[in-house]
Amino acid sequence: MKREDLTEKILDIKREKGWSWREITAAIGGHSPVLVTAALLGQMKLTKPQAAEAATLFGLTAAEQRMLNEPPYRGSFQAPPTDPLIYRFYELVMVYGTTWKELIQEEFGDGIMSAIDFDFEMERLPDPNGDRVKLTMSGKFLPYRYYGATGNSPRFGYREE
Repeated sequence: MKREDLTEKILDIKREKGWSWREITAAIGGHSPVLVTAALLGQMKLTKPQAAEAATLFGLTAAEQRMLNEPPYRGSFQAPPTDPLIYRFYELVMVYGTTWKELIQEEFGDGIMSAIDFDFEMERLPDPNGDRVKLTMSGKFLPYRYYGATGNSPRFGYREE
């Protein structure tokens, strides 16, 4: 079985049972709905106890349970994405990506925001003109390492005061 096949099986069962991702997350436990959903969609891995809970919940085989605990091949779409909602995130990066890069590096230095040491939250904000989606992302700053730095040359790309 391929990981994509397991994802489709999980989605079929979710639809059949009428479960929400929040209900599934509550049953599996241990992480946020973002991480559990990503794991069940094949983009993250569950811990062994969580994989066992997911296997019980979805009626999975032992091999499928083990697959939920394996590090996945990440990256679920080719750019540009064709789904309109996902495309809007792509559009945000195309329009604001260089701005975010400049502002982050001006504040922190020469480096990146981790998508590994990362938190993500989503909220629904009521608004009389149409409800809004609030996304909060928090990633650890990882400075670039300057190889062969000696003397007064910095080893890492942290912002210089």
